[in-house]
Amino acid sequence: MEKDNIYDLAVIGGGISSCVFVSNYLKKGFDGRIAIIENGRNLGGRSSTRISFANKGWKLNHGSPNFNIFNTSHNKLINTFIKELLDLNIIQIDPSEIIELCKDNIHNSEISSVFHRGANYISTTSMSELSQNIITCNNFKNQIDYFFQTLILKLDYEKNQWTLTSKNGIKFKTKFLICASSLLLHKRSLDILNINQIPLRKAIPINKDKKIDKIINLLYEQDYIHRLTFLIYTKSNYSYKDNYKNKYRYFILNNLLQEEYKFERIIFQKQKNNKLGIVLHTKNNEFIKEYFKSINKVRFKEKLIDKFNELFANEKYINKLMEYQDISTMSWRASQPYGSGIPESLQVCEDHNIAFCGDWFDFEGFGRIEGAILSGLKLSNKINSLY
Repeated sequence: MEKDNIYDLAVIGGGISSCVFVSNYLKKGFDGRIAIIENGRNLGGRSSTRISFANKGWKLNHGSPNFNIFNTSHNKLINTFIKELLDLNIIQIDPSEIIELCKDNIHNSEISSVFHRGANYISTTSMSELSQNIITCNNFKNQIDYFFQTLILKLDYEKNQWTLTSKNGIKFKTKFLICASSLLLHKRSLDILNINQIPLRKAIPINKDKKIDKIINLLYEQDYIHRLTFLIYTKSNYSYKDNYKNKYRYFILNNLLQEEYKFERIIFQKQKNNKLGIVLHTKNNEFIKEYFKSINKVRFKEKLIDKFNELFANEKYINKLMEYQDISTMSWRASQPYGSGIPESLQVCEDHNIAFCGDWFDFEGFGRIEGAILSGLKLSNKINSLY
């Protein structure tokens, strides 16, 4: 075992929740070595920005373009954290226009989407850099090693130490393990990772830890929304009908229109060269299956543009899209948990030096960035008081 692969703390998953946890834990004085292990190319998880190799100069937020905070319970922990990010100029209030589309071009005055109610914020850079900026503000001693495109397939626990094994055979040893992704705990890991037993279950057999038994059983009932996102790269001659100037513009379809068009949200994103990128989110399972079964993907995308133009026909803001530079896709196998959240009491399993965070816990903001942030903040407080 290489010395460099031994850590005081290892974190599986590089999304918002893990980055908030790590940053806040460092702020509290943790001075050990940390490994953040992420299967993707960058931090951020679903808060991602596509930098296209095929389409130079484009940056499209294709996961969460912004995030919102309800905080109906007036939780001081998250209020303080958001204020700190604002003061550090890591985020800013999102000034973008949010329009909910209904039948006959009628717009709702009150937004019903859970993604946009309350206070809306955007990263001052890009959403893919938000997680990195959150960590950087407290990583003064450079205590963190990052491992990207590293998929953990196996967990082992022996003599009070965790051993993590990646798909490529890389091993990590750690005194304490944080799972910010639920994949290694959830039944979906069997199909996604092509394995025959849930990794956490294999590491900790049944009846060895009541908390781990409970969390695995509860996660069995929790499922995830599959989304397919289309990224439309327009040509320089495409613009709004009006003179809208902000970087983002959000159009949300109400339930009836979602059922008719199979779209959930359409987000316009102005680029540095003033071209308009369009990110179209869909979560309709039949629509997604139709896309992956279609032999002629070009024809499918043409029909997609036809639906787009039909939706915005006679709309006072949006011009008809006659031609485009390119359309790419992003398939989110697990973009948002649904069902019941995991109780906070199961967040730390002291007997086996493992803890969990993510938007899949039963905090305010379940299934959204708010819940992910709150889980990371709460976990850093708990771990700090225990270890």
